[in-house]
Amino acid sequence: MVMLKRRGLGLTKAFLVLVGISALFGVAVGTRRGNGSLDQRSHRHRHSGHLSLHRHRQRGGKEGQVLHRSKRGWVWNQFFVIEEYTGPDPVLVGRLHSDVDTGTGNIKYILSGEGAGTIFVIDDKTGNIHATKTLDREEQAQYTLTAQAVDRHTNKPLEPPSEFIVKVQDINDNPPEFLHGPYYARVPEMSNVYTSVIQVTATDADDPTYGNSARLVYSILQGQPYFSVESQTGIIRTALPNMDREARQEYNVVIQAKDMGGHMGGLSGTTEVKITLTDVNDNPPKFPLTVYQMSVSEDKVPGEEVGRLMAKDPDLGENGQVNYRFVDGDGMGVFELSTDSETKEAIIKLKKHVDYENKRLYTLKVEGSNPHIDPRFLAWGPYKDEATIKISVEDADEPPVFMAPSYTFEVEENAPAGTVVGRVHAKDTDVAVNPIRYMIPQYTDIERFFSINSEDGLITTAKPLDRETQAWHNISVSATEIGGHHQDTKVRVNIRVKDVNDNPPELANNNNEVFMCESAIPGKSIQTISAVDKDEMGHRQHFTFSLAPEVAHNHNFSIKDNRDSTASVVVLRKGFSRLTQDIYHLPIEINDNGLPAMSSTNTLTIRVCSCDTKNTILSCNVEPYVLPAGLSTGALIAILACIVILLAIVVLFVALRRQKKEPLIVFEEEDIRENIITYDDEGGGEEDTEAFDIATLQNPDGANGFLPRKDMKPEFQYPMRPGSGRPAANSVDVDDFIKTRIAEADSDPTAPPYDSIQIYGYEGRGSLAGSLSSLESVTTESDLDYDYLQSWGPRFKKLADLYGAKDCYANDGDGGEDC
Repeated sequence: MVMLKRRGLGLTKAFLVLVGISALFGVAVGTRRGNGSLDQRSHRHRHSGHLSLHRHRQRGGKEGQVLHRSKRGWVWNQFFVIEEYTGPDPVLVGRLHSDVDTGTGNIKYILSGEGAGTIFVIDDKTGNIHATKTLDREEQAQYTLTAQAVDRHTNKPLEPPSEFIVKVQDINDNPPEFLHGPYYARVPEMSNVYTSVIQVTATDADDPTYGNSARLVYSILQGQPYFSVESQTGIIRTALPNMDREARQEYNVVIQAKDMGGHMGGLSGTTEVKITLTDVNDNPPKFPLTVYQMSVSEDKVPGEEVGRLMAKDPDLGENGQVNYRFVDGDGMGVFELSTDSETKEAIIKLKKHVDYENKRLYTLKVEGSNPHIDPRFLAWGPYKDEATIKISVEDADEPPVFMAPSYTFEVEENAPAGTVVGRVHAKDTDVAVNPIRYMIPQYTDIERFFSINSEDGLITTAKPLDRETQAWHNISVSATEIGGHHQDTKVRVNIRVKDVNDNPPELANNNNEVFMCESAIPGKSIQTISAVDKDEMGHRQHFTFSLAPEVAHNHNFSIKDNRDSTASVVVLRKGFSRLTQDIYHLPIEINDNGLPAMSSTNTLTIRVCSCDTKNTILSCNVEPYVLPAGLSTGALIAILACIVILLAIVVLFVALRRQKKEPLIVFEEEDIRENIITYDDEGGGEEDTEAFDIATLQNPDGANGFLPRKDMKPEFQYPMRPGSGRPAANSVDVDDFIKTRIAEADSDPTAPPYDSIQIYGYEGRGSLAGSLSSLESVTTESDLDYDYLQSWGPRFKKLADLYGAKDCYANDGDGGEDC
């Protein structure tokens, strides 16, 4: 038992806390007295505590004798509740007690603070504090509460309020988690053993300051023997030397984190680490062959490719980069060497023309080496290799060669057919000097705008050209040897069509319509217009604007040329009204002053709009501002006729809707029970269905013209008429029996639609009348007597005739029938 001593206002007040026995360690906590002894106390609940509120006062056991309390030296004002408790009863947290509490029930204990009344409840008489809900330490680790003892009747405090803490004691209910997994790491190949790769970290939501619930130990589940992990830090290190990327590049490592210090019963979590070996320059380049054979035709031009070779290097990036160079040979001035940036191959190209008649074989020696060498692996070198290239020259019939790589000519548009465009020229480089024939391939000049002289290469126009349709024509000219192997070559010919002023100017697309306000001020410019021309504009060429001659003297608008290829539309008067006229058409003449000059007349549409005081356009549509003062007689008649037609349609619609509803009166033809009763009727045949008028049973009041409503339910039960009981069991007058049932149904408003069921419920097993069915007679051989049907009345006459007469059978002896 722990004692907290406070002094104030001349009175010494003490607050005593008894901490419950820990469920985890099983330690008994008692009271430390002045002499150092420990007073042990037992508790019914292992997690309970005892908080006592005391007054330091003098009490006399005898007259003149004063008793003093022992001095307490320390205090622990905390309660503990284990989290995630799922027992059937509330957990007893502790107990409040005041020394003024004599057990008479006059003391009332009050609890306030965090969770008071919801999570923690107190018995105001005994002071017992219970936890009513399961607590989670990861949500809230402790709760601060205030206890006080007051008089139950006056609510006056008997002790000052005392604050204490209820701590939620942790249990191992959260597994470790790798919040940043999965991990990706890289480590150079050929790294030394124990090289650090990456550190993985797991977190545990349990209390790290209490027990081993959050003490994590790391281990490797997958990835041995290549990697290892430090159990305390989670650092992954290499475990094998000389791991080669070229043999294996990626490793999947699984790391486990287990709490409780790795002991049995702890929770665990795993994460995956993908480790990639990065490349180092540990492999020299190597040519697959020592000697390469290549050939080149003498008709090849400089820059053309002769052949390729490549030194293999399994390293990546700059570690696998190989530089090539010629180191010896007689063809170093005739051939050149370059490297393909994508395939990393050495490309041998022709640097100068070769002549089969002068030299037929060239020898070169090429070297491939790594430009980036890792000093750690110099002993594994040298990081270079050499190969020999032998290039043979082949004889060829060379095609004609044009004097220029391409040609560019100009011709004016609209030039007549046959106008000269230019000339191309090619020659044969062979010794025979064969003549050349020229032609224009049709796929390069589909519309046949040009033609060429096949002998001298003179190009002329075949039809007039239009620059505005196509400003450039790109064609090809083919030159072919006449004789030999008919070698041919092609050259690109670009023909530019020179412009001629043959198109008049026009208003720009966005200048065809102008909007103006009704309140436009005379002399004000309402729009600036511009023009476009399909022809090319010269350096000094510009557009001029003027009104067409037919509207030159109008009094509404004028055109002011701004001398910068634009013009302004100016209002000449005021008083425009869109109700009077909302659209004006203004013909404008535009001139381009070219050679020759071209002009055109374009119509500008001016639309009058209504604007506000800030000249913001509100509407440009014609609206009827003034309504007629009255309506004519014909208009009124038409309006009334429309109203009448609408009302008639509404009435017809309502009537149709009502007809679709279920009728309230029960009509005889709609009662489906008539068919059901007819089919269930037992008798001698089809004619027997007419023996009894079943409609009387269905609706007995129908004959009197009274049809009961199906939607009406009687409010009270009619009393049964005297003498309407069931006939005697031995009665054989079925006609009277049925009439009695009909009378009962007529006098009972609740009988329909169950009257027919009551009637036919009479017939069945145990009935004195028995069954009328003829089915049973088929299965039995007994001779039944149906003579009693004759006494049932006229309604059963047909049935009596059918079953009352004896069957006749054929007499084999005399050939006649005996009955």
